[in-house]
Amino acid sequence: MSLIGKEIVEFKADAYDSGSGEFIEVSSEDLKGKWSVVVFYPADFTFVCPTELEDVQDQYATLKELDTEVYSVSTDTHFTHKAWHDHSDAISKLEYVMIGDPSQTISRGFDVLDEEAGLAQRGTFIIDPDGIVQAAEINADGIGRDASTLVGKIKAAQYVRNNPGEVCPAKWEEGSETLKPSLDLVGKI
Repeated sequence: MSLIGKEIVEFKADAYDSGSGEFIEVSSEDLKGKWSVVVFYPADFTFVCPTELEDVQDQYATLKELDTEVYSVSTDTHFTHKAWHDHSDAISKLEYVMIGDPSQTISRGFDVLDEEAGLAQRGTFIIDPDGIVQAAEINADGIGRDASTLVGKIKAAQYVRNNPGEVCPAKWEEGSETLKPSLDLVGKI
């Protein structure tokens, strides 16, 4: 079942704020009021995961400029997140919040929990300020994601939200033409 167009599930969890170096509590309410990207990954101290999270960090300043906050989530604890942050060259660069989901509640709520393994799959979700999922991507464990695609997707989602009646075509870039679906366009694209 797709989560697109649906409100995120309610949750409350402990997290490690990589930017401040503090433990904090994060809830579904914290994801509202601004754009959010939630990046699920299988586990700390693994192989593909640090490359992905570091790649998200490389886009973090641009995402912040787009009023977008980033949250990473795995079924590890917030304590494990801190230990990983303290011992990994890639993860020590992170400035965003790392949510612990040892109860698997958040992973299950976003439908990315591998029940058999007890781990989150590689899921990325773009959530609007109302807490509604606007985009989702889920990859197999062996396929790392490219965070550079997030910027364009968020710009398109923000444009559509701010310009009702318009849609962004494939490969849309900020400033380029959009489409206004109507009877006049049927069969002409």
